[in-house]
Amino acid sequence: MIHPRYAIPLLFLALASCRGQGAAPGGLPPMPVEAITLATKPVEQTTEFVGTVKSRRSTTVQPQVEGFITSIRARSGDRVGVGAPLMEIDPRLQQAAVSNLDAQRASRQADVQYARQQATRMRTLLEAGAASAAEREQAETALSTSEAQLKAVEAQIREQRVTLGYYRVTAPTAGVVGDIPVRVGDSVTKSTMLTTIDQGGGLEVYINVPVQEAQNLRIGLPVHLVDDRGAVVSTERITFVAPSVDGATQSVLAKASVEKAGFLRTEQFVRAQIVWTEAPALTAPMVALNRINGQFFAYVAEPGDKGATVARQRAVEPGPLVGNDYVVKSGLKPGEKLIVSGVQKIRDGSPVTVGPPSSAPPPSAPGG
Repeated sequence: MIHPRYAIPLLFLALASCRGQGAAPGGLPPMPVEAITLATKPVEQTTEFVGTVKSRRSTTVQPQVEGFITSIRARSGDRVGVGAPLMEIDPRLQQAAVSNLDAQRASRQADVQYARQQATRMRTLLEAGAASAAEREQAETALSTSEAQLKAVEAQIREQRVTLGYYRVTAPTAGVVGDIPVRVGDSVTKSTMLTTIDQGGGLEVYINVPVQEAQNLRIGLPVHLVDDRGAVVSTERITFVAPSVDGATQSVLAKASVEKAGFLRTEQFVRAQIVWTEAPALTAPMVALNRINGQFFAYVAEPGDKGATVARQRAVEPGPLVGNDYVVKSGLKPGEKLIVSGVQKIRDGSPVTVGPPSSAPPPSAPGG
């Protein structure tokens, strides 16, 4: 049994012995961390823009006559064939015009019949010596005039009947009916857009690139289409670069054809990343960088005193984010061991053991 007067000194001696087992210089045990060896790899230099999906096979339906819409026979999203009825415009005034011309044609037909009878009579009288040649010529001229007037009326009827057909709006191509912005009772003109017919496929992404960056545009550049999380869902290529600058936006239009359009819709906005170049660059995982007062820092594992490994803090200037890695502009070099785990628990000069924490060997006590 230990006398109470010796218990406290022995306790301090035991703590000191435990603290000395496996301790690194400075009295702190090494912290197990994971590290990677930095190396350059090909990195894409990209710029992201907002693109608009357009269809090369979209047909705008506009009326060829003016009037009030009396019925709409199609709905947005319907798949229609060529000539399918879409809507009707009030045709009553046009029908009245056609009926009026029909009445004129009947009158002209009567005139032609009478003129033909007169011409026949004059020829008979001229042969019998009862009429002069001038009278016969006058009758022939009246017949020709009547026939010409009849043909003119018939031509007007054909024209007006064609126009009457325009009051029944039909699909010019097969496809899917788009938005229908008009309603029954609306007054429309020849410039009114009634709807669109999308034939599917043939989509393009329109990208307006500012003049400052447009000098690097060229046909064939890759374009990544990314989703809301930044994941690439499709990679296309630029197929058209406008030869002139849009004066209103001071940008140059670039188009990229979309091969797989299953996830896109006409007039949809998409995130489009133009890949300018692909060059070797040094990258660092995002989790390895800490931001303090606007400055990024990282830790690298370096040899310390007496063969120990310590963490050294580095100020890092990151570039753009590529996936889960930052492109490193300065602060790190290839070949260095970048600490990627446990960075919140170490500080500059802290002793570390490099390797997965689960496989780090426990410190051995001197003398077993």
